[in-house]
Amino acid sequence: MGEFQFQSVNKLLEKSFRENWDRQALSNYQGVSLCYRDVARRIEKLHIAFEKCFLHKGDKVAICARNQVNWAVSYLATITYGAVVVPILHEFKPGNIHYLVNHSEAKVLFVDDVVWEGLSPDEMPGVFAVVRINTFQLLYARVPRITEAREHMNEYFGKRHPNSFEAEDLCYYKDSPNELAMINYTSGTSGFSKGVMIPYRALCSNIQFAKSVLPELNNRSSCVSMLPSAHMYGMMFEFLYQMIIGSHVHFLTRIPSPKIITQALQEVKPNIIIAVPLIIEKVYKSKIQKMVEKGSIKTMLRIPGIDKMIKKNIRTELVNAFGGNFVEIIMGGAAFNKDIEKFFYDIEFPYTVGYGMTECAPIITYAHFNDKKLYSCGKAALNMQVRIDSEDPELIEGEIQCKGPNTALGYYKNEEATKDLFTEDGWMRTGDMGVIDKDGYLFIRGRSKCMILGPNGQNIYPEELEAVINAVAYVVESLVIEDNGGLTALIYPDYHMGELDGMNRTELENTLSGLLPVINRELPAYAQIRKIEFMPEDFERTPKRSIKRYLYQRNSK
Repeated sequence: MGEFQFQSVNKLLEKSFRENWDRQALSNYQGVSLCYRDVARRIEKLHIAFEKCFLHKGDKVAICARNQVNWAVSYLATITYGAVVVPILHEFKPGNIHYLVNHSEAKVLFVDDVVWEGLSPDEMPGVFAVVRINTFQLLYARVPRITEAREHMNEYFGKRHPNSFEAEDLCYYKDSPNELAMINYTSGTSGFSKGVMIPYRALCSNIQFAKSVLPELNNRSSCVSMLPSAHMYGMMFEFLYQMIIGSHVHFLTRIPSPKIITQALQEVKPNIIIAVPLIIEKVYKSKIQKMVEKGSIKTMLRIPGIDKMIKKNIRTELVNAFGGNFVEIIMGGAAFNKDIEKFFYDIEFPYTVGYGMTECAPIITYAHFNDKKLYSCGKAALNMQVRIDSEDPELIEGEIQCKGPNTALGYYKNEEATKDLFTEDGWMRTGDMGVIDKDGYLFIRGRSKCMILGPNGQNIYPEELEAVINAVAYVVESLVIEDNGGLTALIYPDYHMGELDGMNRTELENTLSGLLPVINRELPAYAQIRKIEFMPEDFERTPKRSIKRYLYQRNSK
């Protein structure tokens, strides 16, 4: 592993914008398209607005909206100005958004109309401007000078660039390795939110990694952005890296159903596909599974010689379903269904499964599809080291720990959690369990963190959902589990209290089941509880009285 050489991320963006001035940069799928020069112009106007509003270097700017071209513009304008970007998932409840905006000390908030409907400036006293993201109109201004700056924006822009605005006029803020680039929250509620502090070195190292493993991508490449840009995985590899190399990003801007995904992939024909396993599994099930399970095909797959021809045809069909023009499909964020992975592996489909987390912005391990091992998440990524905290890392699972420039600075305003994130000798704890074979390939054995991956790549923390359920009368304890692609709440009711109030077991269970719509009103759309099941007795617990979660997990596929 060579020594990490830092490069300013903003200067890389500046160089890319200059070199790709007239190329396509950002598009809303079946909507507006911007060239790099258009993006640069919008960034410049936002920089002027930031100056007029006395936004300082290092101040925080929050973005809470669906994926779209102006989400990307707002993000790029913030970091190239020298401010700290705070992406917030638009599906969070208004109270959660208020909390995160306040906790991060954001001074400017970009939102779309749906998000703004539930928000109140009075609940965010530190914010001095709220901006409608699709038009950049002011929704709220704390002082008159902000309104004035917006009204005279074109005039200010004309004075600064009296002749024309050209590539040579770009001069973006020069960042440094350990400087804070962004705060990315791992969840939405106050009791569980941890703002991961991502330094510029982590962004730079992930950019270098992508360049080293995907040299085929360049300024003639295109990408369909399906994952939430507010999450590190989609942000880094479906948007930010593309801007660095001058390629074209198409934002889906809507919920990625199998129909929309396949339609977009057919039209755009992207050169790289970044996804969570669930998205790929959805497409496989809608396009290929029925064909593979036909009796005649199943029989032919068992005949030597003929099986190769059938596999080749299925592979071609699957490649075409994903647009037919990609280098590889890279999956991460959750475990891939083992049966589907084995099938993909057998037909030599160009997929790979990587491993990472927000705290590494996000990459930790990866292997190219020509170099992968079945069920592995690859080897330590460029600039990174990985170890297993175990007496025998090949055979006995232990915590996966990593070290390198990708690692976060810690958690914003949370010294205790930051301290817990690192070992005494400076390795970052992932909280996940695994083994590493003699060739350096990582195999994840279990996520000791309880995160569940939502339908479109959202992080669901069951403890947050359980906190809502546990607040309901007659609930002693609850456990939320993934169950055949949905969420089931296992509830241990207070049967004794029910009896005292004149209810038998059935009546109490019916009462609690009837409260499911009330519970779901408190939860984001992507984290709705599908059903409730009742435990006849309390959950099994550890000596520390924590529920032994692993005993209650189900096959979610």
